[in-house]
Amino acid sequence: MSINADEDTEFNDALRKHGIIPPKEAPPPSPSPPPSPTFDDLLNDFTPSELAELGEDAQDDDAERAINAFRRQRLADEREVGKKARFGRVYPIGREDYTREVTEASTVNEEDDEEEQGTGVVCFLYKDGIPRSDRTFQHMRTLAGRHPRTKFVSIVGDKCIPNLPDSRVPMIIVYKKGEIRNQVVAWSADRDRTLDELEILLLITGAIIPPEHPPATKNDFEDEDTDDDDEPSSRMRSAVTSTNGRAGKNIRGSAKKADDSDSDFDFDL
Repeated sequence: MSINADEDTEFNDALRKHGIIPPKEAPPPSPSPPPSPTFDDLLNDFTPSELAELGEDAQDDDAERAINAFRRQRLADEREVGKKARFGRVYPIGREDYTREVTEASTVNEEDDEEEQGTGVVCFLYKDGIPRSDRTFQHMRTLAGRHPRTKFVSIVGDKCIPNLPDSRVPMIIVYKKGEIRNQVVAWSADRDRTLDELEILLLITGAIIPPEHPPATKNDFEDEDTDDDDEPSSRMRSAVTSTNGRAGKNIRGSAKKADDSDSDFDFDL
């Protein structure tokens, strides 16, 4: 007689009781439920304008005061972020500007940056008339406006690296703290690349820091009280990014795939 030890029957229970078949495996423990969101967690998803409306619709005075205090702190935090928005566009440079505008610029720390993280600099090597280069340039302009704490610069590819072939364009070189953090050649040569893909690339290299909250509108600042000091604690969390390996100051390497992060060219500026 064949016995299926996995079956849940009275006969199998009797066999288990006498040690003839092994006991049933205990069911895996149920996962713990996620913790309930805090009041601040709930408010964190709203923009300052929405917080103002939420405060007006609050059912009691305590809730209204808490929401308004959260909104004031949010606006104060965003003003601090605005002070660090030093750039906001793509700056054209020449080869003679490279050391100053790229390498040295990446060593400059933001105001009140106690960790001395430097500045993310994205150097874009392009050539007009190449569709993938033109398309990526537009993406760069969009990201420069979206991430004004990062410096974006552009330079014609063969003006930066003599004899750079069109097949290697566009090239993206990321600097921070005076070092090359990543390099990509022939971006979008293998297939069309989206704005989101480029943004993710720059995020994982640490070139750009994602904003903590959607930006406040002009009206959010104009109708705000001046007493922004009611809540001293800041709710802005520092963004944690990772780098995709560091390269030396010269970019050297054997020919690889189009989207690889190495270049055949000596690049010593």
